[in-house]
Amino acid sequence: MEFHWLNESKIQKTGDRIEIVAPAKTDFFCGSIDECEEGILPESLCNAPYYYTEMEGDFVLRVKVSHDFRDTYDSASVMVMKDATCWAKCCYELTDFGTHAAVSVVTKGDSDDANGCNLEGNSAWLQVCRVGNNFAFHYSADGEHFYMMRYFHLPAQPVIKVGLLAQAPTGQGGMRVYEHLSIEKKTVKNIRAGK
Repeated sequence: MEFHWLNESKIQKTGDRIEIVAPAKTDFFCGSIDECEEGILPESLCNAPYYYTEMEGDFVLRVKVSHDFRDTYDSASVMVMKDATCWAKCCYELTDFGTHAAVSVVTKGDSDDANGCNLEGNSAWLQVCRVGNNFAFHYSADGEHFYMMRYFHLPAQPVIKVGLLAQAPTGQGGMRVYEHLSIEKKTVKNIRAGK
């Protein structure tokens, strides 16, 4: 499987472990900034390192992710992308509530933002399934039992970019770790269950 870069960064591969550096102030988010008295609203950025391959048709991507959870919105993520205005990402993120959570963003022009379940520890498994132009994101604490965090539709072409995203929207950046990456060309029988 051939991989490519969008916003190239430093990468190190050891066995089935991939380490990607998320530079400071990097993200994928498309939205307008509104004033708010407290807290941080995401900026519009499309500069985070994305290490991707192109897949045609249905597939299942699964990977274990981890990082140090230093700054708000730090994340090791997976992303599917049609183009710069049509994409979705599944993140294991340090939220603005101070939790480690499975977070998803779907972008069709503008980005939304949805915090999923809070998880313990600095590592989790993420999964994305495609059936036609329907997609589902799943998370797992143990790599065996996966739970749906998001089901959505993207107006994508048969061939889509899919891969690893390393982000640090507010902080100084750092290492994002991806282990046991698998991308299998298959059609799941139940996209909500991811199997």
